[in-house]
Amino acid sequence: MICHNCGAKLDKLITNLPFKISDTSIVIIKELPVLQCANCSEYFIEDEVMEKVDAILGSIEKTAELEVLSYAL
Repeated sequence: MICHNCGAKLDKLITNLPFKISDTSIVIIKELPVLQCANCSEYFIEDEVMEKVDAILGSIEKTAELEVLSYAL
């Protein structure tokens, strides 16, 4: 797969990413598989991974200020 930003190759890697779910809440998902550009560091989350991320984020209590979860949950 190639980067939609610069056209370079995307590499598979595991990383931690923050997701803002409200004005006062941030969730960090650890060990998230992504594709990242070797040239510009742009990242892409594949559809099946994003579906699981959506499910994880949907289950979070919105009043928490910070939540750290593992993708493997």
